Amino acid sequence: MSEAPVTEADIQLIQRILPHRYPFLLVDRVTQIVPNTSAVGIKNVTMNEPHFQGHFPGTPIMPGVTIVESMAQTAAVMVGISLNTIDHDLLVYFMAIDKCKFRRKVVPGDVLELHVEVKRGGAKIWKFDGVAKVGDEVAAEASFTAMMDLPQE
Repeated sequence: MSEAPVTEADIQLIQRILPHRYPFLLVDRVTQIVPNTSAVGIKNVTMNEPHFQGHFPGTPIMPGVTIVESMAQTAAVMVGISLNTIDHDLLVYFMAIDKCKFRRKVVPGDVLELHVEVKRGGAKIWKFDGVAKVGDEVAAEASFTAMMDLPQE
């Protein structure tokens, strides 16, 4: 009997796929995982995150680069599920970020939904389209390319 495909990742599974840890683990849950195709990440934005101390004092706004990184981490979880690299020390490196636009501030208390879709993938180089939303509002969007440093068997 074969196992059912993984369609969600809680924080324990995310940490078995990604090497990131506090303060740079920027995705809390990944849902709607369709291997080799798409996923939706969830990032609960909280005031206790270290970047809010300086970005900006008195007016906390999530830095755009961390929003893009959150999309990339969501994509990396989907790739880890797709390539079955759970517990195999997958490393992922940005190669390009294109068409990046920021549309709305992201602030403590927001729930950031990170929608990623594969444009090209399956091996070492993957390309994605990503959209970060708060509710129905687009906060950011970007196309990005990443290289998967696949574990050596």
